[in-house]
Amino acid sequence: MKKWLWWGLIVLVIGVVFLYIGARGLVQDFMPTPSTTAVSAATDEPKGVWVEVAAVSPQRLAQQVTAVGSLLAQDSVLLRAETGGRIAHIFFDEGRSARQGEVLVQLDIDLLEAELQQAQANLQLADSRARRAQQLSREGFISAQAMDESLSERNVAAAQVNIIKTKIAKSQITAPFDGVLGLRHVSVGDYISAGSEVVGMASIDQLQVDFRVPEQYLPLVQVGTPIQLRLDSQPGQVFTAQVNAISPQLDEQGRAVVLRAKVSNPDFTMRPGQFARLTLALAEEDVLVVPETALSPSGQAQYVYRVGPDNVVERIEVRVGLRRDGWVQVSGLMPTDVVLVSGLQKVQTGTLVRYEPLTTAS
Repeated sequence: MKKWLWWGLIVLVIGVVFLYIGARGLVQDFMPTPSTTAVSAATDEPKGVWVEVAAVSPQRLAQQVTAVGSLLAQDSVLLRAETGGRIAHIFFDEGRSARQGEVLVQLDIDLLEAELQQAQANLQLADSRARRAQQLSREGFISAQAMDESLSERNVAAAQVNIIKTKIAKSQITAPFDGVLGLRHVSVGDYISAGSEVVGMASIDQLQVDFRVPEQYLPLVQVGTPIQLRLDSQPGQVFTAQVNAISPQLDEQGRAVVLRAKVSNPDFTMRPGQFARLTLALAEEDVLVVPETALSPSGQAQYVYRVGPDNVVERIEVRVGLRRDGWVQVSGLMPTDVVLVSGLQKVQTGTLVRYEPLTTAS
């Protein structure tokens, strides 16, 4: 009995050994050990932090300054009556254009016309007396004083005629310039006195805008400087204007120079009183720019990471200037420099980096 037990244990041990060898071979077939070549390739893999870079780009930029203002009419007036009277006729429609000298309102002149007829009759009589007095004076029948009195009477009568004609002329309210009429404040039959408001009028085919810029830009601004004008009511549309006048005095409160610009408005799309945003294009200069993503601010300073000849980065402080469409003007770099635009948080001075072929500014 013991003999069979020992033989059974021996067979069991041999079976376990063969089972272990077979399982090991099967694992090696499905999961082979790395070859020497693979280990060598892993050892030769390039080193360095993967980043994106861009070349410093030279560009010619126009220095710009922004301002705000309100549109104003070239000419604007509130027409008022010069004399009192009853309104007999209104010849205009609200909101339409009017030409200079066009009659807009006519006051009743019946009484003035009657007074004119009387004054003209008195003038004719005074003129006849003056002619007879001159004839009699030449013949010596009247004194020089009598002749002078007759001439004076004729002059007074002529002056009276002119006064009444002037009153008749002032009974008409006319357009002082070409423009667009506003809302009227009177109606036919109203009795108005001197100074009563009748209707507003503005010339809007050309508008103007007053605005202020800091005094340091004064040497760069001159009459004719181009301006781009944008309105909140018409987003996406840009109007062109130019500086028309420069105030000889600076605003003492804000130390700013006051400018006035003119902008054409032939189709009347702009109206006085609208809020305007202005951009002045000043002198152009050659500058170096980098993508805004290359900047790494720290406190009050701005830095970039420049790539050296051995792909080792160096942190450089730069001075920032104008910004245009994702690019920013910088000082402190060379036109041949290359800077990081991504991965800035993963590097520091002395870090080795890898990157794709360079991208350049458009």
